[in-house]
Amino acid sequence: MFEKIIEIALPIALILVMTGVGIGMKPSDLARVAKFPKAFFIGAICQLVLLPLLAIGIISGLGMSGLVAIGVLVIALCPGGVTSNLFSYLAKGDVGLSVCLTAIIGFITPFTIPLVVSWGLSWQGLDNDGFSLPVVSTVVKLLVISVIPVIIGMGIRKFLKEKLDVVENVVRRGSIGVFLLVIAAGYFELGAENFTSYALQAGPACLLINLGGMAIGFGIALLTKLNRAQRMTIMLEVGLQNGLVALTVTQVILENAQMSIAPIVYSLWMMVPAALVVYLSKFRGRAGDGDVESVRA
Repeated sequence: MFEKIIEIALPIALILVMTGVGIGMKPSDLARVAKFPKAFFIGAICQLVLLPLLAIGIISGLGMSGLVAIGVLVIALCPGGVTSNLFSYLAKGDVGLSVCLTAIIGFITPFTIPLVVSWGLSWQGLDNDGFSLPVVSTVVKLLVISVIPVIIGMGIRKFLKEKLDVVENVVRRGSIGVFLLVIAAGYFELGAENFTSYALQAGPACLLINLGGMAIGFGIALLTKLNRAQRMTIMLEVGLQNGLVALTVTQVILENAQMSIAPIVYSLWMMVPAALVVYLSKFRGRAGDGDVESVRA
């Protein structure tokens, strides 16, 4: 019963979230990224290349294997989401950069996720156990539920200028509701003992990907002399992945509750350091060398 609900609810929730990302984009964001591409490309390389490599290193270093390891890998392959955009705003980051990274990387990951996950299944020997990911059909599914909604959101933004708060509340509450359903589905499908066991296995890796991703994003942004607002944004974009995309891959496409444990644990944990970043940013006040942008047009 729960599994059928999740198969329907997860794609709907992801469509809502990605539509919200599109609504959050302004033409000026794209124009500014095109004019000053350095920060965007640094963020994109950190997220698309360095974060997956970090995940592979963590999986190998912790001696993880099997289905839980694939769940960890899937997390690192996902784009950011409205959560990273929200925390970037609260931490006085470059919100335009954040939304552009989320949206444009979201256009790329439907192609990279199936390829890398297929490799991951072979790497973990799971292809011998009957696990496979149909690359072409997965690309199509992810395009439909993650890319097209962004485009639609960008198209309808101008009609919702006075209702953006309402849309954001719907997106946020809908995402939380679906996330709770996913936890319940995994709990009942695996049983309390197995659910707890797998969560404990995935926990250290999820923590390391989150903190390691934030450290990589901030460190490289600092080394490349980006301004403070850009550093904050890249740190949060690389450190906060879209758990709904990960859950859609593991729970809806691969239909495996054990793989879904890592995205669930990660989604719960990532709020802790993100909230700490926001607190430290507010404590620091307005000090910094970057301009702060409003989420609104």
